[in-house]
Amino acid sequence: MKVYTKTGDKGTTALFGGTRVPKHHIRIESYGTVDELNSYIGLIRDQEIDAHYKTVLAEIQDRLFTVGAILATPPEKETLKNGQPRLQNLGLVETDIEFLEKEIDTMEESLPQMTHFVLPGGHTTVSYCHIARCVCRRAERLSVHLNDLEPTDELVLTYLNRLSDYLFVLARKLSQDLNAEEVKWIPKK
Repeated sequence: MKVYTKTGDKGTTALFGGTRVPKHHIRIESYGTVDELNSYIGLIRDQEIDAHYKTVLAEIQDRLFTVGAILATPPEKETLKNGQPRLQNLGLVETDIEFLEKEIDTMEESLPQMTHFVLPGGHTTVSYCHIARCVCRRAERLSVHLNDLEPTDELVLTYLNRLSDYLFVLARKLSQDLNAEEVKWIPKK
């Protein structure tokens, strides 16, 4: 299989199932942003961090491929001709969200309570987490927009929301683990 197909040269691309849409379609923006997020998470995973976080991030990357597949499938293509769900073996499940919540709760046990907003930075790895968090929020906003136009799996929206929380807490935890300064935002008077 060749990487280039030349089918997108005129500004369209195929969704899962073959429907062609413009490359600026909200569905493409949604799963394209999830792909961007996945790349940033790979960047975090490549840093010198605890092996447990690397394992969790690899699981998240796997789930994000599932999210991308769900978002790349228009509603009319979600069911096969035999009536079976096209993505029946790929779908997100509640335990994917519970997994993130458990990881958040575990990290928060060792963190000081937040009293102020935190400025991104303090260490390159922490900054990568904040970038990924922002990209995740954008992916969530785009997916919500898509959902307003064409209903999509609600677990996708919940997963992206919880993942941005996870990335924020991971940034705080890595600040602690790396002895980086966590700079509080104190509004000027």
